[in-house]
Amino acid sequence: MLKTILVALDGSDLSQRVIQTLHELQIQQATKIILAHVIPPSESDMETAVDRPHPSEDLLYRDIEQQLQSYQAALLCQSELEIVTGDPAEEIIRLAHIHQADLIVIGNRGLTGVKRILEGSVSSQVVIDAPCSVLVVKQE
Repeated sequence: MLKTILVALDGSDLSQRVIQTLHELQIQQATKIILAHVIPPSESDMETAVDRPHPSEDLLYRDIEQQLQSYQAALLCQSELEIVTGDPAEEIIRLAHIHQADLIVIGNRGLTGVKRILEGSVSSQVVIDAPCSVLVVKQE
């Protein structure tokens, strides 16, 4: 039986598919779900466009928290929220260790070619470094 499942969400449309897949797993009531969102480190001030509005960090955090809480409300088992800042792959691995996850559920944006090289694949890095099994949900 899976005791703890870490679900990595990023606020994209793929997050909804990840949650849908989680519901399809028919999880036991005794399983604990950790809904996690990693906020990438903010750009340096020199790279920030001054001619566009920038959401405050508090507003961004509240929006993420509200989204995670809406997913949490639909779960029939114990759950927690984790919102952290840092490198997404590293933070997901760190959270998996902290919570002693038995499974990580993560989405895959389907990047290929140069985009995959430049942007990197968070899901691929998590699969390589995870201390447990990883379920990768592909974009339709």
